Amino acid sequence: MPELPEVQAHAERLDAAFSGATLERFTPIAFTSLKTFAPPPDAAHGHALVFFGRRGKLLLADFGVVTFVVHLMQGGRLKRDEKQSAKPRNGQARWRFTDGRALLLTEAGTERKAGVWVVDGDPEGHPPLDDLGPDADTVDAVAMRRLLDVQSTRLHGFLRDQHRIAGIGRRLANEVCHRAHLSPFASTTKLSDEDVEALVEAIQVCIGEGLAFERGLTEMSSSADRPGNVHHRVGQPCPVCSDDIRSVEYSRYTVAYCPTCQTHGKALADNTTSKFLK
Repeated sequence: MPELPEVQAHAERLDAAFSGATLERFTPIAFTSLKTFAPPPDAAHGHALVFFGRRGKLLLADFGVVTFVVHLMQGGRLKRDEKQSAKPRNGQARWRFTDGRALLLTEAGTERKAGVWVVDGDPEGHPPLDDLGPDADTVDAVAMRRLLDVQSTRLHGFLRDQHRIAGIGRRLANEVCHRAHLSPFASTTKLSDEDVEALVEAIQVCIGEGLAFERGLTEMSSSADRPGNVHHRVGQPCPVCSDDIRSVEYSRYTVAYCPTCQTHGKALADNTTSKFLK
């Protein structure tokens, strides 16, 4: 799933290309793509795009009168629609502009969870933004300590919980834990102040590296191409200490880690019923 760096860089590309363009028509191609009924999307027809932005892992297309909030989910992409065919492959929704250009929301796979919300006023007060935590790259050590102490949970799960901190997904959670030299299964309420400082620094570094990589591309990268030390590197040597990268496998994601760097040399049992290192 695209995370903060990928979505931010893509918002910047879209903003540079389409800012100021006047919307002619928004068309929901798949009936599941439009998640709201009021205000109607045609409220934006005839209005110029003010800017493309981002909040968490969501894209924001602000037309002044209303904002389109786009959640790409796992397989969604928002890109130029050169062909503008009546039935585009994997097509979910289309924005056509008066200059003849168009943007197409596509979603690969069969889940069909990508969607578009149309909101008026401040998007922060409306779903799906209304219950997001602060953007991960805006949180300092003091604020992070407060967030971590709300409820005891495993660090990897905390980082992926968009209600607590927004913008981090599976890949970044793996990379941040490794960069901070913290177990992905460490209890959030038991982290020391030094651990919290390391966590905040790791978030900033990992997001910065991801942004630098994405800004060098013309389209959003695929997950396998994104830089990292542990994610998608299970079985390979850790670039820091040369120990083998290990994993704990879940049905929908993989926790990747380095025993030497993160768990005092201990390998975690690879099943979901294990008693994990705290």
